[in-house]
Order: sequence, then C-alpha cells, then structure tokens
Amino acid sequence: MVSISIIGSGNVAQHLIKAIIQSGNLELVQVVARSKDEVSHLISSDKITSDFNDIKEAQLCIIAVSDDAIHSVSKSVPFTDRLIAHTSGSVAMDDLSNSNRKSVLYPLQTLSKKKEIDFSAVPLCIEAQNEADFHLLTEVANSLSKHVYAVDSNQRKSLHVAAVFASNFTNHMYKIGNDICTEHGVPFEILKPLIFETAQKIQTLHPADAQTGPAKRKDSNTINKHLAILTDEHQKEIYKILTKSIIDNGKKL
Repeated sequence: MVSISIIGSGNVAQHLIKAIIQSGNLELVQVVARSKDEVSHLISSDKITSDFNDIKEAQLCIIAVSDDAIHSVSKSVPFTDRLIAHTSGSVAMDDLSNSNRKSVLYPLQTLSKKKEIDFSAVPLCIEAQNEADFHLLTEVANSLSKHVYAVDSNQRKSLHVAAVFASNFTNHMYKIGNDICTEHGVPFEILKPLIFETAQKIQTLHPADAQTGPAKRKDSNTINKHLAILTDEHQKEIYKILTKSIIDNGKKL
C-alpha cells in the first residue's frame, strides 16, 4: 500500500482525497490545508494540519495548489530526497524544487467541489525523473484511474492548451448561449439535448466530420441573419471569428 500526503485543499485536492480513500490500496496519511474546515468533511481532523513542520513521512507527496504557488510550496516542505508530484497541466516538472525527487500527476478533467465525478474515468498524465519513481507513480495512478498516460512536460503543456479550447472555451460558449436565451426570453434548457448530442458525436466521429451549421454549409444568408439578431458587439466578434475559422478549416480539407 503506497502512503500519500496531499498539500492543498482546492478542487483537485478534494477530488484526489476522495479518490485515494476510495481506492482501497492507497493510504492517505495526511492533508496539509490552510484551514482544517476546508477538508474536515472528507478526512478525520487528526490527519489534517496547517503547519508544514508537522508533515508526516509518505512515499509520495502530492502538491495540489494553484500553478503560481507550486514552486514556493515545493521549496517550503521541510524534507529532502522524497518523491513530490504536482498536479498542474501547464507547469513543467522542473519547476519543482531541486530538494526532492520530481514528478507530475495531472488529472485531465474539469473538477468542481460541488460536482461528484467518477475519478476512475479521469485520464491521468504522469511523468517522473527516474524509472523507480515512474513505476511508483504508475502504481498510484492505476489505483486511481483506468486511463493512465505517460506524458512529458512539453506534451502536457500542449494538452493543457487543447483542453482549454475543448472545455473552458466551450463552456464559455454555453454561457453566451445562455445569455442570448435569457435576452430573448427562451429557456436555456431547450439547448441541453443539443449540447449532449454534440458531445456524444465526437465519441465516434472525428470533430471535423461532426461539424455542422451555417458556417460549415457556407450559408451566408443565415450567418447574416444571426449577426443581425446579436445585440452585443463582443458576441458578434466571437461569432465572426469562429465562423471564419470553420469556413477556413473547410477549405483545408
């Protein structure tokens, strides 16, 4: 059984805490959090500390904090030559302090505290400095997820950008769609089956083959009607940029 400690109490940390506890063959020895209240609903209070000097020994210490805090947190741990992993998609493994052995355990998923998730379905991207640590990290990752990938720092950064387009930007499109519905007195719920079907299609189709709509058809009449309906100039600009991108991609095929 691999012993693990976690530094952090945010979205990623909380989902990892639950997944480690549920795994059955990993031991969560401690969580380091600014406030015990943030994670006390997940783990007993005697396993929570806010003092770095009280960190217990574990085979793996996972730093699950904001990207800009990873380096400073890794420098603040009061031990050396232990295996440390951060969970960021955009921070290089080498950004960790040289005081400990470096690795990465990156869950490629949008995680929110209030939304339960099947962690076994979350892709985990792993990287380590040496073979022994990579083997241990693989054991941990396989205990948490059915989808484990060896991904180096450069690949992970590219993956993170792709994920922003596929998830964060897509969700912002939902927000704009909701704003347009609200403005015209139409319930956003009407669009949810369409959103679901669009996501389902790319499980079996290449995104280029799944593309539909007026830009795909080069239907300038419908495109102009849509632009006339939009009252927000920012929405119009986004509509024009995305329409041009779809049309230009069609020309490349």
